[in-house]
Amino acid sequence: MDVDSQQTMEETILVGDDLMLGPPSPIIPPEIATHVLEGVDLCDGILRNLFLCLQINDIEPFCQDEIVLYRQCAEKRDKELRRRLQDSERKLGLSMPIDEAKGRAAQLQSEVTNLERRMILASGMEGMEGFRQRWSFHGRLEDTKKRLEALNNGMSKRISEEASKTPEGVTGKRRWFFW
Repeated sequence: MDVDSQQTMEETILVGDDLMLGPPSPIIPPEIATHVLEGVDLCDGILRNLFLCLQINDIEPFCQDEIVLYRQCAEKRDKELRRRLQDSERKLGLSMPIDEAKGRAAQLQSEVTNLERRMILASGMEGMEGFRQRWSFHGRLEDTKKRLEALNNGMSKRISEEASKTPEGVTGKRRWFFW
């Protein structure tokens, strides 16, 4: 750790709620989970150590190193998972039969609409529980919108590639004279 990080750790006492900075971890759809999760460090060992520390010490100030390590690991994991989710959706848009891809896009759009409605309802909740729900819905909403965008990008790229292809033997240009 560098000096600035060490000073920050010494000056600030982190608590469990500090793990709720930034967006929540993405929800991985079961149909693409094996592909997306393959080879990603899920931070389960670090989380186990954090829980063990909290169980032994009973309060968060004695588990600062574990909280910092888990937060760093979770941020790295979530960034990689989001990248893989979007890449997977883009690939589905490129490879799925177009009707299935459109159906998937409609499903994702419906999920976006549902999350937007739930976010509006959660805005009326007060206190920490209201904050947690809004935080969770906002993160899921942003992730779903980006997945939908990636799927649509894959579909539009595929459609434009298919449109630019011409049947074999046809050049696409009209010949006005023959030699």
